[in-house]
Amino acid sequence: MLLVFIILFCVIVALGFTGAAAWSDFLQLIIPNIYVLLIGAVFVPAFALTQFFAPDAGFFGSWKNHLFSAGLMFIITYVLFHFKVMGGGDAKLLTAVALWTGVKGLMPMLFMMAIVGGVLGAITLLLNGEKISFKTTKSLWIKKAQQGEKNVPYGIAIFVGTIFGFWHAGYIQPNELMALASIKGNS
Repeated sequence: MLLVFIILFCVIVALGFTGAAAWSDFLQLIIPNIYVLLIGAVFVPAFALTQFFAPDAGFFGSWKNHLFSAGLMFIITYVLFHFKVMGGGDAKLLTAVALWTGVKGLMPMLFMMAIVGGVLGAITLLLNGEKISFKTTKSLWIKKAQQGEKNVPYGIAIFVGTIFGFWHAGYIQPNELMALASIKGNS
């Protein structure tokens, strides 16, 4: 049971820092590197403990699966960053999250991320050049959109996609966590 608590703690920390990155992106259009590093760092103990104490559980994929997912996202997002389609913080955040999701949760995450990103892009275009009064907002995104710029806080889309990807991978599904807790030698 302790294993489940540790893994769940790591999952919550990863989701928390992904949410913090989304909030920072909304307010400042910046994703701090420390958030990305911590998201990747908490994957290591969660994965290692699961492989050591419950190798047959299938909770995570193989280490190759997770590294492939992160590597693929790194290559794709690097190209998008190079051609100025995606910001550097978004690229790093997506790579760290892809390490967590592995191949199993990658496509559901990207699907939901694309939908939310499209909505955010549409909102940005609607705000573009409009002088709508947001008296209490401190969001650089809204201010820049109203000035005619087309920056999109994609960290928000990545966060929503991460929740969806984590659910699909089973990291936040109660039945998957209970199955992990019921493995012999894990009680």
